[in-house]
Amino acid sequence: MSRLGVDTGGTFTDFVWVDDHGRLQIHKQLSTPIDPSNAIVEGIQDINPPPASPVVHGSTVATNALLERRGARTALITTRGFGDVLAIGRQNRPDIYALVPQKPPPLVPARWRFELSERITSSGAVQEPLHEDELDQLVGQLLALDIESVAVCFLFSFLRPEHERRVREAIAARFQNEPPIHISLSCEILPQFREYERASTTVINAYIAPLMSRYLSRLEKRLGPRRLSIMQSSGGIISAAAASKEAARTVLSGPAGGVVGARYVAGLAGFDNIITFDMGGTSTDVALCPGRLPATSTGSIAGMPLHLPIIDIHTVGAGGGSLAYLDLGGALHVGPQSAGAEPGPACYGHPHGDWRLQIQGQTVPYRVTTTDANLALGRLDPDNFLGGLMQLDESAAVQNLDALAGRLDLPSPLHAAWQILQVANATMERAIRKISVERGHDPRRFTLVAFGGAGPLHACELAAQLSIPRVLIPAVPGVLSALGMLAAAPAKDYSRTVMRDLLVESDLLPWLDEQFERLAASAVSDMVGEGYDQTKFTFEPALDMRYAGQSHELTIPYAGPGFQQTFHAAHERRFGYRQPAAPLEIVNIRLKIIAGTRPLPLHRQPVSSSSTPPVPAAHKPVWFAGKPHTAALYYRDQLSPGQLINGPAVIFQYDTTTVIPPAWRAAVDPYANLLLTPSAH
Repeated sequence: MSRLGVDTGGTFTDFVWVDDHGRLQIHKQLSTPIDPSNAIVEGIQDINPPPASPVVHGSTVATNALLERRGARTALITTRGFGDVLAIGRQNRPDIYALVPQKPPPLVPARWRFELSERITSSGAVQEPLHEDELDQLVGQLLALDIESVAVCFLFSFLRPEHERRVREAIAARFQNEPPIHISLSCEILPQFREYERASTTVINAYIAPLMSRYLSRLEKRLGPRRLSIMQSSGGIISAAAASKEAARTVLSGPAGGVVGARYVAGLAGFDNIITFDMGGTSTDVALCPGRLPATSTGSIAGMPLHLPIIDIHTVGAGGGSLAYLDLGGALHVGPQSAGAEPGPACYGHPHGDWRLQIQGQTVPYRVTTTDANLALGRLDPDNFLGGLMQLDESAAVQNLDALAGRLDLPSPLHAAWQILQVANATMERAIRKISVERGHDPRRFTLVAFGGAGPLHACELAAQLSIPRVLIPAVPGVLSALGMLAAAPAKDYSRTVMRDLLVESDLLPWLDEQFERLAASAVSDMVGEGYDQTKFTFEPALDMRYAGQSHELTIPYAGPGFQQTFHAAHERRFGYRQPAAPLEIVNIRLKIIAGTRPLPLHRQPVSSSSTPPVPAAHKPVWFAGKPHTAALYYRDQLSPGQLINGPAVIFQYDTTTVIPPAWRAAVDPYANLLLTPSAH
């Protein structure tokens, strides 16, 4: 069955269409930030897939709304005495050297945080019933304030949700003749303990859900008969209706698609342990996959806890569009500010207009990005960008680099470009070290999978700095996130806090089976309601466990007897010790339901043992190690499995450019991937 994957990025919107015979067609369209659906519709018109082809979409609507603080007018309703939970938060110090640390302001200002008299105890008993007169008065206030969305988070509502549900009923009844209002209940969004994290996650969902709902509704109308599914941050897909209701599950949907795609492609190539390196237009996303997707349920975004299942991705502000500037001390920085799609890098040729970058109170008059630096150094080619469909203005890039070189007192704009690459590479190297070395993983045991529009430009030099032995460049690296969305399966995650002491494992097995059966019943009901075949469901149960007295948990798979030993082994792996005699606690139970899906057909091609070396299309000077080298130029669609290319070389293709430094070589594998290794290997 043909299907279309669409990933909206900061600079480009990427498309991958798989037809009924397993053939791929890719396309890139400049993003339209004001309304992302415009670029999607324009791209679909260019590709022209069959009207019945379903669409899987990775959206940045939720992410941008949070980062830019332009969500809905949101109110928080909570138990009396807990209205300031968002403002108090945790007493963490992410920047320990800041003399005057600044916390991000809550998404809900104090005037829109309301308290009601009600109380559920930690044992689930009703200590104080909900006061209906207070509720009626509060609903009237919401009407007067023109509130668009409401987050409801009562104390211990995950044990007894009836008070939260009663609030929803009252609001819905009063708003029948008013503009629709979105209501997020913590007992549905995150039925777990830890009041601050539960409130924060519920508020995030309430803050972005109206925007997501309007966007998806508009997009569905413009897509016509095509079924629309949305990529989740956890690596599974859900229906557009579910994403509208639980928008917080989509805040990292684009980067998640990239990790899923990288793992799928690397698995076919025979590499299980990978580090994904996704360098796009505005940022770089990295993740470490030790034979599995790196999942976590304790993430954050824009400094706010988001305790929903997500792929553990680390993001830094270094991309192709990242802007170079000097700080007040004269040091060169690259990012996190980005030129985006408008006006974009100087070489895109968009008019300068009144554009000025404001950094630390000073105006930066030039527009210089990582892409401009790569172009000036010969790593990008003005005639081979987007397959030649987009001409780059090299003179504009060099002119802006010359202004920066003067401020840095460098001999030429090319030296300024080289310094930009070194700063950008250092930022990305630190990101990879953070997810590998700082967590006890040896990068030498992993393969770096580089993708995104700019990833293959920088991958080899990063691998060399980190002693990573090989780099895998997928066949379509510039649109791999969109490809990953087609490889993802429909899935949903469920969890519930149980807080049970564990002394003898066998005593809790029947109780645990009963708890998972309840979660499974809800999961099956939801997935069947979305139209998926019940006979193809699979389940992944898990437990959040800890030693009694600890304040943090580890998530382990649950497969019946033996889960205690699984936890001890996981704890020793993560923290270096185990305590077999210590009492254990089961904090949360988790269940992932996965609907069967047709595998993404990527065909293996025969490898000829007598492949002749490819003939370069041309040669030109390209900078490596701070000076120019003569590099051979190739077109990737002219390469065959089994062929070898020795660096220095540059390989052009529609969606990206791959740079091979001196003393490196590239081999084409049966899936048309490029496997890059140092020549000595």
